[in-house]
Amino acid sequence: MRLFGFKGSNGYESVGALSKGNADSYIDLCATDPLLPKNLQDMIHSKEIMDRAAAALANVNAVGGKLSAITFKVPIERPGKIVCMGLNYADHAKEGGNARPEYPSFFMRGPSSMTAHLSPILRPKVSDKLDYEAELAFVVGKKVRHLTLDNALDCIAGYSIFNDGSIRDYQRKTTQWTIGKNFDQTGAFGPWLVTPDELPSACHGLNIQSRLNGQIMQNANTKDFLWGVAETIVLISECMTLEPGDVVITGTPAGVGYARTPPVFMKPGDICEIEIESIGILRNSIADE
Repeated sequence: MRLFGFKGSNGYESVGALSKGNADSYIDLCATDPLLPKNLQDMIHSKEIMDRAAAALANVNAVGGKLSAITFKVPIERPGKIVCMGLNYADHAKEGGNARPEYPSFFMRGPSSMTAHLSPILRPKVSDKLDYEAELAFVVGKKVRHLTLDNALDCIAGYSIFNDGSIRDYQRKTTQWTIGKNFDQTGAFGPWLVTPDELPSACHGLNIQSRLNGQIMQNANTKDFLWGVAETIVLISECMTLEPGDVVITGTPAGVGYARTPPVFMKPGDICEIEIESIGILRNSIADE
């Protein structure tokens, strides 16, 4: 299933799923089955609820609509944690002047830093160094700790796309990256959550690409991860409990704007697209704060 939260007319909110065989339409799961929760974060907590969602999607009398008539929400609006990885592709580590790290660079984002598919990414008042970063995201569906490579993938509720928009001058004001990664509405997330059954195991071997105004800026493959999805979960879960709704962002490949000559930063009026094979396209305009 490809699941997303949305807003309709008159303040109506629900959870939708892409229709099978029709990329322009969706099934309103909550209108089809009123017992389903009206936000995706509550839906992923339970296998029983997810099974109900699948049944609603398959219902011949399902209530549907057109994607063009709705406003997408961030898939998980209030995650308990947004754990981000840096330097998870060797080529990106190299372009930043770093050797292959012995351990990932982890940092955190807050919910207010996110923005949804088709909503603007904001360039803040205090900087014009707004950079793009194409990244695979996954969402945790179970409370877990101390996982192993054999069972790590069992905790994943689904995969999505993240544009880890970064304010580069603020990122480099300190030895920690957090301040440059948490400006309001700079991290785009979506458009939907794809359940693992629709994707290769651990999303291995998927092309990942960023485009700025149609020009390809990053072009890589998830097979080039230094730490794959399962190993990432093992590393995080040896430190902290992962809980349903937690989001993990897995790092970006080479081609980011600050490493180019001359540097390329996003500006108002630009359109940035992040595409991951078999998941979809996350599209955002750029606007000033």
